[in-house]
Parts: sequence; C-alpha cells; structure tokens
Amino acid sequence: MAGDARHNVVFVLGPPGSGKGTQCIKISTEYGYIHLSAGDLLRAERQREGSEFGALIEEHITNGTIVPVEITCKLLENAMIASGGAPGFLVDGFPRNEDNLSGWDREMGPKTNLQFVLFLACPTEVCTQRCLNRGQGRTDDNEESLRKRIQTYNNQTLPIIKHYEKMNLVREIDTSADADSVYEQVRNAFNKANA
Repeated sequence: MAGDARHNVVFVLGPPGSGKGTQCIKISTEYGYIHLSAGDLLRAERQREGSEFGALIEEHITNGTIVPVEITCKLLENAMIASGGAPGFLVDGFPRNEDNLSGWDREMGPKTNLQFVLFLACPTEVCTQRCLNRGQGRTDDNEESLRKRIQTYNNQTLPIIKHYEKMNLVREIDTSADADSVYEQVRNAFNKANA
C-alpha cells in the first residue's frame, strides 16, 4: 500500500460502559467512518463457515486466553479492505494491552494513518450502572464480571492511552453526561482532525 492509500484510523478506548458503541454509531452516521469492533470481528470469524482462524479463536475463547494479535490485526485489515473507499475506521476497544499495541505497530502501522485516540473517560460507578442497566443480554454485564473487566482495563488499557498521550494523540472526553452532549465534544475532535 503506497503513501496515500493508507487507511485513516481512530482508536476508540474507554472503560466498559463509557459509551464506545453509542458514540461510534453517531460518528459513523455523520462522518462515514466504519465502526470495527475487534471483539465482534473475532466472534463473527469464529462462526464463519470455512474460516482458517475459527478453531483457533474458539480454543482461545474457551480457555479464556487472548487470541494472537496477528489474527485480530488480519481481521481488522480484511474488514478495511472489504469496505472500499471509507474515509476512515473507528477501531473500538483495541489496542487493549501492550501486546496488542506492538502487534498493531508491526502488522498495521505501515498500512494505516492513526489520526488520534478517542479516549472516552467515565467514572467507574457510572460505567457499572450503565452496564448493569443496558439490558443487552451480555453474559459479562454483571457486577463481578464488570469489576474484573474494569480492573483489566485499568491495568492493561490505561497504559496504552498514556503511551499515546505522550505522542499528543489522545482526545479525552468525559462521557458521564448524556450521549448528545458527549457527542458535541466528539464532533469537535473529528472536525479538528479532518480540517
């Protein structure tokens, strides 16, 4: 992929319940960016007939281990290529940890242009209440699971956000307000990036 053909990417990071999905839908609608969730891509690939990665993904999910970052990057890249001329991609919930970050830099760094990291910051109590009340039927939306997910986020994902802060790539937005007020701030970040 030559210089100009690199895909524009915005990483969307924040704790469980910070509104990543909600804000991604709004951004997609207004700016035409395509929302890519690493978790959704892995779940879809696991169920796809004839998938070369399906059995391996299944094994990792069953054992509670992390799928190799190369596979996640390949699925993200395939989704980017498949969607043709999108102005950019919202990569939701990735990179989640140090291994994801180094894998992304190695596999996807030369093929993408990281515009910025959209950091949706939200107090733990607010996130927990949102997850418990969202009723999406997710098996991991219970208090014990949420505590573990938030702890993992604090230990593994926050250092990634700090890494990008040092590079002046983070746009932090407090998402404890209502979704529309939050989106006004998100819109400002996108307008600046695309000016």
